[in-house]
Amino acid sequence: MQGFFNPSRRRFLTQTGLGALAYAGLPSWLRAMEGMGEMPKGTPHKASPDFNPDVEFELICRNEQVSILPGQPTRVQQYLGKLIKGPEHSLTTIPGSYLGPLMRFQYGQKVRVHLRNELDEPTITHWHGLTVPALMDGHPMYALDKGQTFVYEFEIRNRASMILYHPHTHGITGKQVYHGLAGAMLINDTEEQALNLPAGEYEIPIVIQDRSFDAGNQLVYVRHMHDRMTGFHGDRILVNGRPDFNLDVASRAYRLRVLNGSNARIYKLAWDDGSPVVVIGVDGGLLETPVHKPYVMLAPGERLDVWADFSGRNVGSQLVMRSRPFSGVLPKMGMSGMQHGESKEGGHGMGGGMGMMGGMHGGGMMGQTLPVGSDYPIFTVHVTRKASDSPSLPTHLSKITRYEIENTANPNKPVALGISEAPGAMLLNGRPYAPNDFQPGERIPYDSVQLVEIFHAHGGAGGHGGQAGEGAPAGHGESGKSTESQGGGMQHGMMGGGMGGMGMMGGMQHGGGGKSPEGGHAMGGMGMMGGMGHGGGDNKPQAGAHGEEAKAPESGGHSMGGGGMGGMGGMGGMGGMGMMMSMAHPIHIHEQPFQIVSRTIGAEEAEDYATVRDGFIDSGWKDTVLVMPGEKVRIIKPFKEHKGVFMVHCHNLEHEDMGMMREFLVE
Repeated sequence: MQGFFNPSRRRFLTQTGLGALAYAGLPSWLRAMEGMGEMPKGTPHKASPDFNPDVEFELICRNEQVSILPGQPTRVQQYLGKLIKGPEHSLTTIPGSYLGPLMRFQYGQKVRVHLRNELDEPTITHWHGLTVPALMDGHPMYALDKGQTFVYEFEIRNRASMILYHPHTHGITGKQVYHGLAGAMLINDTEEQALNLPAGEYEIPIVIQDRSFDAGNQLVYVRHMHDRMTGFHGDRILVNGRPDFNLDVASRAYRLRVLNGSNARIYKLAWDDGSPVVVIGVDGGLLETPVHKPYVMLAPGERLDVWADFSGRNVGSQLVMRSRPFSGVLPKMGMSGMQHGESKEGGHGMGGGMGMMGGMHGGGMMGQTLPVGSDYPIFTVHVTRKASDSPSLPTHLSKITRYEIENTANPNKPVALGISEAPGAMLLNGRPYAPNDFQPGERIPYDSVQLVEIFHAHGGAGGHGGQAGEGAPAGHGESGKSTESQGGGMQHGMMGGGMGGMGMMGGMQHGGGGKSPEGGHAMGGMGMMGGMGHGGGDNKPQAGAHGEEAKAPESGGHSMGGGGMGGMGGMGGMGGMGMMMSMAHPIHIHEQPFQIVSRTIGAEEAEDYATVRDGFIDSGWKDTVLVMPGEKVRIIKPFKEHKGVFMVHCHNLEHEDMGMMREFLVE
């Protein structure tokens, strides 16, 4: 399909001097990435004569110009809605915003959406968090060419919650969301209505995004490979499509429906006066009881339902929602190697200078004026009038039936989701995205409840016990051998170490725990990514990805030794983990929501983790979970509503576009 980001890996090798010989020597999974952008073409669904909708509307994707900053209007891609049938409040615009219309539906309503593409590139829309049949989920195979229409038909089966809708176009999801194609949906039900929560003008969507603009007020996106590998981070915060957002309120309680609509930026939300952030709901709807937090972490694709009570505040007073400092979500590369877990033997990218991914001290990025993990304002609340009354915060919100591990079909053999990275690609279960490429662990029995384990598939023993499946790269230094893990020697089929022992094409040296004969200097010293997961350590015991002790590697990968292309050099230490392995990833699983059972963090990441740990809310229904470096997250997910093909991917949208996405088949 035209317009997909599908960089040729063969061209990458040629331009970096590795050439055809290195290409021929690549593992099959990486050579297969040549065809990563080849997507089967599905037939657009048409209206069914036997489907009688309660709400029907057109949703048009087109190029528009919107005034965002003073001066020149900004070229955007925009969703425009036109209600055909149903209550007037079903579709409302956010004044002056490029965001799509705010949709409001009731549990049980039948909805028909005519999605029409008027862009000059393919697009398709996914309803993030909505439980719908596979055909209606926005699979990229149904991407519409210009002039085509896809008719969605579904019944609202979700409990009261906030849903995000956005493109799911293979290879250019990040680009299209960044240029404006996104919107929110609010679902109501009788359980929520009985609580008499703030509604109408007192219920306010807060969509947080970050953007960069050039001198002519046009959006700037992905300037170099660095922006893809870390995810794109803008230098201005927008709320509801507006910069420097101000919210005028009365002195009473409000309900703020907060959505992280950024491509990659993670927020640590807190009130500037130290007031607790009171959360009554998350991705999948209301919690059982309100939660009071000093701050709340919010990753791309996640939502928060915030009770904000301004009662007792004087007219003229103000309150600022800020993102507070935190660390550990981005790679930590400095001018002389890694700032965290620096190697004493390896990791000398460009002779100890700054490699391609360098300059990311403590989460900041080179040349960025709004570093990730720094302190900055999101929006300002102004109390402009006095209210005579205000609702009280309910002590009980909803009933959530909690799953236990013994309730699952696989308590001793969780479904594995292994996060890893490769040169120019992001991987799940050791493989890039490919349609209909179902591996053993990606076929899920219908009408089952499954234990799922999300982890970083790298480190001393692949970061996870298990056995590499058919066609999968083995865990580092393990050559596909089965290893014992927490949870009882689980064997995870397509666990995969992602990098499969690669010295980043530097002769395919298997470092991480094994002795490389040349210390990662193969191919004339072109370690390109400094061993990428195999750079040497300091021979001290180090914590593995799950907190267990991992054996330190014995030899180090030196990227280009004394100069030239350092690539992503400087990746020693960290128990054999490569530099790109030390990133946080928000993992989104389509179809029904899940419950978080546990989080386990490695000892090496504990200091950074302490800056975010109190901001997680794991007690409600979720569809997106932030997995920090070195963290293992266990979830329980039902697969009881629909059969068919669904997606799981990183919601850092640049990572998704680079291949950190897989399909799972519910059958």
